[in-house]
Amino acid sequence: MTVPGVGPVAAISFKVGVDDPRRFARSSNGLERILGLTPRRHQSGTSIDFEGRISKQGDVAVREALCEAAASLLLRGQKNGRHCGAWGLRIAKRSSMLCAITAVARKLAGILHRMWVSETDFHVGFGAKVTQRLRLKPVQ
Repeated sequence: MTVPGVGPVAAISFKVGVDDPRRFARSSNGLERILGLTPRRHQSGTSIDFEGRISKQGDVAVREALCEAAASLLLRGQKNGRHCGAWGLRIAKRSSMLCAITAVARKLAGILHRMWVSETDFHVGFGAKVTQRLRLKPVQ
């Protein structure tokens, strides 16, 4: 795997934990749920629903390896992982570093899954394009 922050141990544990990537071919959200990286939902018929802590379901070793990779990406600031690292640091600024590590681990799981399904390498420039904001002029 060529993703920044993901070493051979994290890649092998991810591959062993997922086993068959085609189970989650439509979306990697199911994979993130299986790994326990998504927040729990608390809701009932009469109350407002809210999201809680991560569910921690699934393989602990895979989740730990992804969190280690995310922590190394955030705390050591690798050059190729600036987009994930900057996004994670913005999350850390508004909440906590542990929440940011979990969020980046979830994103890494999605990236690794998509790379595995499509059999491609990681490219830094790929992803959503950032466009300029258009300022509306007042009508005169």
